[in-house]
Amino acid sequence: MPELVFFSGTMDCGKSTLALQIAHNRSTRGLQSVIFTREDRAGTGKLSSRLGLVTDAVEAAPDLDLYAFVVDRMSRGGKVDYVILDEAQFLLPEQIDQLARIVDDLDLDVFAFGITTDFRTTLFPGSQRLIELADRIEALQVEAMCWCGARATHNARTVDGDMVVEGEQVLVGDVGVAEEALGYEVLCRRHHRRRMTSATARAAALSPDVLPVTSG
Repeated sequence: MPELVFFSGTMDCGKSTLALQIAHNRSTRGLQSVIFTREDRAGTGKLSSRLGLVTDAVEAAPDLDLYAFVVDRMSRGGKVDYVILDEAQFLLPEQIDQLARIVDDLDLDVFAFGITTDFRTTLFPGSQRLIELADRIEALQVEAMCWCGARATHNARTVDGDMVVEGEQVLVGDVGVAEEALGYEVLCRRHHRRRMTSATARAAALSPDVLPVTSG
């Protein structure tokens, strides 16, 4: 039976890499896909991973009806065996409904990849709708790591290396950027609650206020 599968995890846990791997494995068997993405780091109409892999994709703009797009391609003689969607968290809830309709009405597998919660630990609307509708939810097995070495479970937004908890839900950035720029960092829950990024932890370690004091 065709399924709507939601692969979820934090940033930097290999979601896009897995999406590209699924596309590669199936294409070698002669299966053809429609690949959707939204706000990819490589630019409009691209699906890319941090490993340097990239492929062309259809930009899932807010006004794009995903179901109608797939039906139109098939009605024009295009072969569609399955659908991949990356950056699913950025989609509108009604677009997630369209993905479910692709599964139910067109009998196609849909593989959606995305982050569950934002930098404020609030569910993205697209991810929330996927949790509500997906036939199966898969947590990515490649564990991203907090700077402390613990398993990273939360996404943090940083400005000048400091964690921020206010602002627009969607501001595209990436992990590992220069500290003076907008960026993101994955943290364990403890350090997300304490708003302690790798930069602030490093600064605290270098502060004379925390150096040991010897007497005499």
